[in-house]
Amino acid sequence: MAAHLSYGRVNLNVLREAVRRELREFLDKCAGSKAIVWDEYLTGPFGLIAQYSLLKEHEVEKMFTLKGSRLPAADVKNIIFFVRPRLELMDIIAENVLSEDRRGPARDFHILFVPRRSLLCEQRLKDLGVLGSFIHREEYSLDLIPFDGDLLSMESEGAFKECYLEGDQTSLYHAAKGLMTLQALYGTIPQIFGKGECARQVANMMIRMKREFTGSQNSIFPVFDNLLLLDRNVDLLTPLATQLTYEGLIDEIYGIQNTYVKLPPEKFAPKKQGDSGKDLPTEAKKLQLNSAEELYAEIRDKNFNAVGSVLSKKAKIISAAFEERHNAKTVGEIKQFVSQLPHMQAARGSLANHTSIAELIKDVTTSEDFFDKLTVEQEFMSGIDTDKVNNYIEDCIAQKHPLIKVLRLVCLQSVCNSGLKQKVLDYYKREILQTYGYEYILTLNNLEKAGLLKSQTGGRNNYPTIRKTLRLWMDDVNEQNPTDISYVYSGYAPLSVRLAQLLSRPGWRSIEEVLRILPGPHFEERQPLPTGLQKKRQPGENRVTLVFFLGGVTFAEIAALRFLSQLEDGGTEYVIATTKLMNGASWIEALMEKPF
Repeated sequence: MAAHLSYGRVNLNVLREAVRRELREFLDKCAGSKAIVWDEYLTGPFGLIAQYSLLKEHEVEKMFTLKGSRLPAADVKNIIFFVRPRLELMDIIAENVLSEDRRGPARDFHILFVPRRSLLCEQRLKDLGVLGSFIHREEYSLDLIPFDGDLLSMESEGAFKECYLEGDQTSLYHAAKGLMTLQALYGTIPQIFGKGECARQVANMMIRMKREFTGSQNSIFPVFDNLLLLDRNVDLLTPLATQLTYEGLIDEIYGIQNTYVKLPPEKFAPKKQGDSGKDLPTEAKKLQLNSAEELYAEIRDKNFNAVGSVLSKKAKIISAAFEERHNAKTVGEIKQFVSQLPHMQAARGSLANHTSIAELIKDVTTSEDFFDKLTVEQEFMSGIDTDKVNNYIEDCIAQKHPLIKVLRLVCLQSVCNSGLKQKVLDYYKREILQTYGYEYILTLNNLEKAGLLKSQTGGRNNYPTIRKTLRLWMDDVNEQNPTDISYVYSGYAPLSVRLAQLLSRPGWRSIEEVLRILPGPHFEERQPLPTGLQKKRQPGENRVTLVFFLGGVTFAEIAALRFLSQLEDGGTEYVIATTKLMNGASWIEALMEKPF
């Protein structure tokens, strides 16, 4: 059991168990020994719902990564391909099937599409002459994957680009399907609020799906009170800024993939006396990061400047606990100490790991370049000098700093100025293309299409109005004991989370003017509940709101929503869902065209 999934107000283990059951049922259809051939991208998300032990129980003996030519030898009756519905993967599968040794024992082939079957893919397999080889062709609707007790993600890496650049709404359909699954397990969500074009589409799809399934009346008492659908392009600013929470910085510097992070190993090597450091490990240290780990749950959402003091306090508590062994005199006392030992040793290991990670991050955050970059970001977000060419960005281009860093800063300046003056924009584009290569003209074009980089039309900058009305910039931030969500960026309050906060209290009517400036419609829908399922809230009981970010969410935004959930008089607890967990770098990278 993944116990940490059931800590919150909503027990997400119910969802995990439902998807595990579906997987077991499919595996049992393919009787006999099995080998799974994985589309490599799926192994991370699948690892969060089913460990190898579950697959083994259902006669899975071998696992391979999907790649061209022949399949590795395996003495099994069934070969099952677990793949996303992508045409290029169908070509590889066909190659695998066609190169199967006819002389060997006949094996049964099956294909499981995640999350949907695709007619195009099946047609491609037919054209390649292998469609008839598959006994079972099915879909496994793994839409929302539980990452933590209050966090769900579809891990659809192309969702933002598909929705905003290519006009492809597939991921929105998957989001609506995922929300229908949630409602089947946790009851109908009475109220839906939304902001943005994609949010409107998802709400429409949900309402249509509900109409189509009118026969099956949902008789589960609703767990969620509200659903808030937010388009990523309503708030393009937040992901571009550098996150300053502990978890956010780990993601910015090392990248967290499916709750795992890979770190440089030298900080984690056990230090021995007289060791000259000859045998330092070379393989990256892989750690899982989620709230099952007590210390991580405590520090993950803090501003990084507040993490050091927590770690030193913990170190004192742990060493005092180990000192207790000298005071244990009687057999009973010794027995009690020994029974606590595994927990204490785990806490000590956890502390050692996070102290090492904090040291690695501190090396970055205390560097001069990090400080310079942060200063420029904060000037833009507070509205200083957003309308002219920035010296720091010029220097970064001249010194050929990583292109993603330069693009993030230029896009941030553009968003904070409601677009750049044409001559400033042309200057930046010319400098970037001359320094990094003309093949990046396609990337710049994508950023313009997405609205991240644009010229100011009508000569009016709306950002100051939005900033003042929504209080997006706070000058006096308490990083140690925060009183406002702006602590996650040391001054800037994420616009998306501010919208969620204001929806809960006093309601969006108070900010009608700003909602009209921000892109896309805002709306409210009610879903009628059968009599007897209406919720009567007890005094002091908080509402539960599911916030769904269409196009991706950052760890800093998640931290800000968790902060609001923990407020004494907040009145609302949040569960977060998204198409993808991301940061500014991975977001820009997904929008870049690969040079040919």
